[in-house]
Amino acid sequence: MDLKLDAAAVEALIREGLVAAGRGGLCVDELRSGYARVRLPFDAAMLRPGEVISGPTLFTAADSAMYALVLGHVGAQLMAVTSDINIRFLAKARPGDVIGEASFLKLGRRLAAMEVRLSTAAAPGVTVAHASGTYALPA
Repeated sequence: MDLKLDAAAVEALIREGLVAAGRGGLCVDELRSGYARVRLPFDAAMLRPGEVISGPTLFTAADSAMYALVLGHVGAQLMAVTSDINIRFLAKARPGDVIGEASFLKLGRRLAAMEVRLSTAAAPGVTVAHASGTYALPA
């Protein structure tokens, strides 16, 4: 799979198009054929009671990782949109940067099916959530 955009270009598109992502400092750390790695820098506002990263924060990281993966491979198609997403919370996400690693299950002409593994910098290598989802691609 050929990349149409590099990590810096994808990060700029996401920050320009999604105000919430720009405010949260979303970083596209790596983008290569069939793979994207994003990072949401830790902020105390991400925490829920019990000192764990909230579900909505993990969902944001998963969706952002999928969006970065799609943009990197199809180009500046800002109207590529989430068609569905399913997330499973597997372990407590301890405070730290949230890392989302996305890969394609299938990249078609109209749909992109992906999976994302989520972890935090507080426990590298421990998958705290797993998401799968599909993006609808513009014609």
